[in-house]
Amino acid sequence: MTSKLAESRSDQERPLLPSEARQIAPLRKPEWLKIRPPAGENYTKIKGLLRERGLHTVCEEAHCPNVAECWASGTATFMLGTEVCTRACRFCAVKTARRPPPLDPEEPFKIAEAVAALKLKYVVLTSVDRDDLPDGGASHFATTIRELKRLDSGLLVEALVPDFRGNGADVATIVESGLDVYAHNIETVYRLQYRVRDPRAGYAQSLETLRLAKAHAASRGQVLHTKSAIMLGLGEEEQEILKAFSDLREAGVDVLTLGQYLRPSLSHLPVERYYSPEEFAALEKQAQAAGFLYVAAGPMVRSSYKAAELFLEGLIRQNK
Repeated sequence: MTSKLAESRSDQERPLLPSEARQIAPLRKPEWLKIRPPAGENYTKIKGLLRERGLHTVCEEAHCPNVAECWASGTATFMLGTEVCTRACRFCAVKTARRPPPLDPEEPFKIAEAVAALKLKYVVLTSVDRDDLPDGGASHFATTIRELKRLDSGLLVEALVPDFRGNGADVATIVESGLDVYAHNIETVYRLQYRVRDPRAGYAQSLETLRLAKAHAASRGQVLHTKSAIMLGLGEEEQEILKAFSDLREAGVDVLTLGQYLRPSLSHLPVERYYSPEEFAALEKQAQAAGFLYVAAGPMVRSSYKAAELFLEGLIRQNK
């Protein structure tokens, strides 16, 4: 794999050790970040259906602040490949281990049945990183997407995938599965990559997989929209954020989400700053000026965010 951006640890900030992170006093949360507890008929229905089939969602595993809102409206992001990740990113609440449990070969079919039961028309699939698998779980993703499309050819599928260690063949496996949106998050600006993400991840590696996905789809005559996300509040500077916008557009990314980083526990990275809704609105305008087709920005916005999904659904269906 080649890239215009060279990966270098020397100009990136050293990661905080868990003991160091715990010593930093948390900032007081502003009023606009109050989260209501999950409840409601649909929330209970989805939770019961997931437990019944032994499925997982990133909504729960990553402590998403929108779980109440999304589940109440009948939306969920399904997590493939167990709930245990091989990486240990310092912002993430997902459990980690060198050897996660084996893949469940029935999982693609269980998810397809769950989506059919919920009568979804746009579904998001994501997964933990599975560096223990030869293809990083790409074929498992592809099987799930094909089964979803087999049950409902009108269903739109977004896959929020790992970086597959930059392996182009694994990216191609996802692209050739028939998905509609290829998503992968760079998470933060270049300088903070080493501090925020697992050392096996990387800014250039992430951008390259997004570029490869778009290029491989184009070589097959396939229209594929790509999407990425950035968390704010980890110590980034405005010029670094704008540079990330430029790098993502150069990689062909169509849709961007910007949200506030929230610390899952005292062992995770501290919040350096809370951005106001007005600051998010200003950054949204700057991202739109960079050329993205759509930008969703706000304190509670996450990579799987229904406003962006609604935009993509309308765009894709309009062009079909």
